[in-house]
Amino acid sequence: MKHSNFLMVLIFLFSFNNSIYTQNINNEDNKIVSTFSIVAADPENGEVGIAVASRFFAVGTVVPWAKADIGAVATQSFANTSFGWKGIDLLEKGVEPEEVVKILLRNDDNPTQRQFGIVSANGKSATYTGENCLPWAGGKNGENYAVQGNILTGEDVVEAMEDIFINSKGTLADRMYKALLAGNNKGGDSRGKQSAALIVYKTGAGYGGYNDRAIDIRVDDHKEPFNELGRLLNIAQMNYAWNEGWTLFMNKKYKESLPHIEKAVELNPEYPELLYDAAVIRLAAGDAENAVNAIIKAIELNPKLKQSALNDADLKGLRDNRRFLKFLKTVE
Repeated sequence: MKHSNFLMVLIFLFSFNNSIYTQNINNEDNKIVSTFSIVAADPENGEVGIAVASRFFAVGTVVPWAKADIGAVATQSFANTSFGWKGIDLLEKGVEPEEVVKILLRNDDNPTQRQFGIVSANGKSATYTGENCLPWAGGKNGENYAVQGNILTGEDVVEAMEDIFINSKGTLADRMYKALLAGNNKGGDSRGKQSAALIVYKTGAGYGGYNDRAIDIRVDDHKEPFNELGRLLNIAQMNYAWNEGWTLFMNKKYKESLPHIEKAVELNPEYPELLYDAAVIRLAAGDAENAVNAIIKAIELNPKLKQSALNDADLKGLRDNRRFLKFLKTVE
């Protein structure tokens, strides 16, 4: 009995210590922003942005930092989030990305476990991976981009991201998203997937032209974050064009606003509130016939818009349109 009791005590102590060890490992693991990301710029269109994914809750609240006409920073792997705003501040002062890396690391308390990527609005870039980042960890950079990741399945993750970004076409957001998908298709985060985010900044591209957030989307916790991010990106790109069109309209630049709203409609022709604003802008730009087409479809998709259309001064020019009036009689 004595030996049996002694053995039970040993088993208990081993189990207890092992549970503490496992808990500590898990707690430490939760602090690591194991991530693969791309920071990128499109100098021709005045855009900077970041796309990022991780087996980490709400990675979009930690990694991406950007400022229109200045640049973008992705900070990850035991992330020092001050690298975000400090990096942007240094870029704004004219410091080159490679020098920004040196300055940020100079007084850091854990430089060997940091990882970050930087791109300036003019396309210059840098990427840094500390020697003690958990493997596989590393990055690549070139004109207009830097890709980096840690705790990845292998180097081919960042190689695939670099290749697809360089060789793909589309908007900056399109190309960054494709890079993220390419990285995931090669294995991505070796622990799995959970969250993702994508931002694009451009001067005056936010709502009403009052801010620079052209696209700002996040998936914080999802079984298929890449699919969900893609769904949101389709809407966000529509909204980006919509905002640009509406800002121009509000500044009475009706002709200039038309291509933007038409691009938005092309991206999502079944969005009733967008079609409503398309009717407003088309009418202001002198295209009454297509304005009627848009408002009719908008109300068909969302009958609650009928009351707004009847009272909206921006649609006053359609109040005597026979086709529009005939349609309204069919809507309860």
